[in-house]
Amino acid sequence: MKVRLLWVPLALLLLASGAAKAQEPAFHSAFTEHFSGESPEFFDCNIRPARYDARYYCGLRSFSEPGTDIMLYRIDPEDPAGAGRGPEIISKEYTFYGSYSARLKLPRAREVQPNVGAVVGYFTYNMEREAGLSEIDIEWLLADPRIIYVGTWTGKRGTLNRIGRTINLATGEILETVWRTDGSKNTALTGRQNEPSRIPAIEGYDASAQFYTYGWDWYPDRMVWWIIHPETLEKVILWDYEGTTIFPGHPSQDGIPNNKTRYRLNFWHTNNWPVETNPDSIEKPLYPYELEIDWMSYTPFE
Repeated sequence: MKVRLLWVPLALLLLASGAAKAQEPAFHSAFTEHFSGESPEFFDCNIRPARYDARYYCGLRSFSEPGTDIMLYRIDPEDPAGAGRGPEIISKEYTFYGSYSARLKLPRAREVQPNVGAVVGYFTYNMEREAGLSEIDIEWLLADPRIIYVGTWTGKRGTLNRIGRTINLATGEILETVWRTDGSKNTALTGRQNEPSRIPAIEGYDASAQFYTYGWDWYPDRMVWWIIHPETLEKVILWDYEGTTIFPGHPSQDGIPNNKTRYRLNFWHTNNWPVETNPDSIEKPLYPYELEIDWMSYTPFE
């Protein structure tokens, strides 16, 4: 029996191979974005279409720290409420397990507008049909910049799972460490999922008073959030969460994302999430408050 060989031009083979590779997702190697140029090197800005977007300024000198180049966000009082409706940068390629850190200073808005409803989110986010949501957060509400929120979202649409910790860093008080699923109430986490159970206060902590360095380390079975103490330069652990099955009906879910994501930072108006210390803090921003970002970095784990 003779076998007929199908002849395919080399150019077509190379083209097919290139197309297959093009479909593979691209991942960032280690980088530090210093925001010293006219536009970010490793991030895209969520620019309004068809016109200049005055909410972004890259390569500016800091207004509060001489000699520091920054990325400046200005929130637009006319932006509608909701995450992603204000200025946001998004990594050009995917990221995954690794160490993430950033140095930034929040707008000082509380003295001007005590009930301002505005959020700064430093986070990762990617939603996929099969793998579900991959989100890791550090967040602040401008109405009380002593409070910091850390946590994750995992699961699929309609069955999302949340683990979270809320801390007053100026006092060292852990306000809550909880988990919940869509539609359920918060349930306190205890034992290994509540470590450390005490956090030393950072005297005078106010995320809008000066630059601070924040970060997290994302492992397949563990999440560690932290801040660099501004005086001792030591790493203060905010939450060292070790995964375990905690979500009823979702045996594979332990609160730790396990799929690729995008690295992000945003600034937006909330009309339904007041800070714990001020239930009235959901007002529309009255002024174009300014957020300063010194740098953001990512180092993937081997």
